[in-house]
Amino acid sequence: MRTWGPLTAVCLGTFMLLIDVTIAVVALPDMARSLHASLSDLQWVMDGYALALAALLLGIGAAADILGRRQVHVVGVVVFAAASLVCGLASGPGMLVAARGVQGLGAAAMFATTLPLLGSVYQGRQRSVALGVWGAVSGAAAAVGPVVGGLLTDGPGWRWIFYVNLPVSVAAVWLTLKVVPESHGSRERRVDWAGTVTFAAFAGALTYGAVRAGQEGWGDPGTLGTFAAAVVALLCFLVAEQRSADPLLDPRLFLKPAFSGVMVGALAFNAAAFSLMAYDSIWLQTMLGMSPVRGGLVFLWLSLASFVVAAAGGRLLHGVPARITVGGGLLLIGTGQFCMTGLDAGSTASALVPGLILVGIGTGLVAPGIAGAALAAVPPERSGMAGGAVNTFRQLGYALGIAGYGTVVTSRMQDTLPHDAAHALAGGAAGALRGTFSEHALRTAFASGLDSAAVLAGLTATAAGALVVALVRAPKSAPSGVTNSGPATLKEETPAHHR
Repeated sequence: MRTWGPLTAVCLGTFMLLIDVTIAVVALPDMARSLHASLSDLQWVMDGYALALAALLLGIGAAADILGRRQVHVVGVVVFAAASLVCGLASGPGMLVAARGVQGLGAAAMFATTLPLLGSVYQGRQRSVALGVWGAVSGAAAAVGPVVGGLLTDGPGWRWIFYVNLPVSVAAVWLTLKVVPESHGSRERRVDWAGTVTFAAFAGALTYGAVRAGQEGWGDPGTLGTFAAAVVALLCFLVAEQRSADPLLDPRLFLKPAFSGVMVGALAFNAAAFSLMAYDSIWLQTMLGMSPVRGGLVFLWLSLASFVVAAAGGRLLHGVPARITVGGGLLLIGTGQFCMTGLDAGSTASALVPGLILVGIGTGLVAPGIAGAALAAVPPERSGMAGGAVNTFRQLGYALGIAGYGTVVTSRMQDTLPHDAAHALAGGAAGALRGTFSEHALRTAFASGLDSAAVLAGLTATAAGALVVALVRAPKSAPSGVTNSGPATLKEETPAHHR
């Protein structure tokens, strides 16, 4: 227990918070029917969680250095559990979206402290093993989310995708308090609240603008105003970071081509690999009549390919430069998305399988190495900041992908369907439209929308992969304990709140 107890406690929390990023994917049609939710409501069910996690991760981690990492981690689990209960009890979409945001707050407190806690407990070879296990758990969580979500939704109901967090949370709190020692970072550091607030405003405004564009159009004054607010918030964030003695993210790091390349890769990775799954799931269930379980099992091809490649790659690809593993993985993800184009009214779930396998292979290459690539691109004293930035950009990419692809799907649907009908169809309300439009028209519209979104996802991953290959070069001397292709090891003196 003394050897593996802390790792088990941390991995419980990590698995729970990361699986909740994708577990709701296959439950969206049931949520829409139960709560009378619109497409934008469903988008915010996914984005509210991912945005809160991305926006607050670095700031809460800074506070944890001062208050105590274990204490903040436990509080995060409790907040996450309470919000999960409210999610399960939600009587309307507004209540569910708000609770998902609070869930993201708790998840940020958990995620920001996981690696620092492991770094304070394990040393040497044990630390490398612990980080390897943690990395495998992290990759597994996002990949199996749709499968677990399908089983729960088709069984006891969609609310149980949130209720199941309660017993896991109890176990995580008990085990953390029992076996994980308290640790702190430098108590002389200050929390960069200005940076936290302005980054959250930027991420929220940018995502809201993308969602609103799908509803009102890109030229709508409200949409343009929201994007303008995002630009202002970004400028304020950059000014705040330049003036802060302890910035969340030093803008000067982006002057390093390798760091910029990795951040672009992180942003594109979750967007291209996972965001479109929400709309694929709605298509599988509402157009093809698949149950949540069968719809979730379709994504098992991605999960299995990711598991196999990640497990084999740890041994076979050791020492291979990150520009090859991360860049090549993104190119495979792009190719997989292109393979999922060409859908039409007669397409079945099998049309997605080759593309999902390729996306899974790419995920198995990118996920294990992208954090190590970020750490290798910066000086040792900035390694924690770089690691935290990777996690932040990945979650932000997922949130932006949900919003952006939803806009593309509905925009393309409007080539053949009225505005309101397109939004209803994308939001899972195909049953209400079948008395007005033919089945062929609905299937054609949905297929064309998914085609366009898959093309955009493919272009996103391909462009990011090319940038990673071009920009990420092996440093002349990598920081101690950091390689370009494997899990990043931690130094206790690293500013933990940036991990």
